[in-house]
Amino acid sequence: MPIKPDPAINVLGGPLTPCSSAPLTGFFRDAHCNTCAQDTGSHTVCAVMTAEFLAFSKYVGNDLSTPRPEYQFAGLKPGDKWCLCASRFLQAYDEGCAPKVDLSATHIRALDVVPLEALMAQAD
Repeated sequence: MPIKPDPAINVLGGPLTPCSSAPLTGFFRDAHCNTCAQDTGSHTVCAVMTAEFLAFSKYVGNDLSTPRPEYQFAGLKPGDKWCLCASRFLQAYDEGCAPKVDLSATHIRALDVVPLEALMAQAD
């Protein structure tokens, strides 16, 4: 049975806009922060990378800046947008180093993990 994404609605209640096609992001690698039941990491927050966040992510064990050619992943740099796991965003927010967020490209399912106030505080 094919995996079907949840309805594409953003945290503001509107249509989900693209997060990034360069680099290509999303659980489905469709440029959107779409999600589904199989997306256990909830890759739903469209985050704008910063040097501080990339360093934090690497420190806690998720190195997003190092290229991984075997996965066709060039590595992220400050300014890149990426569909981030909601729990990683919340962890970074609690530690004071959360990235900025594109609210129109952040899936409504992010609200299952992250309070809207936290996302709005980081709005790009």
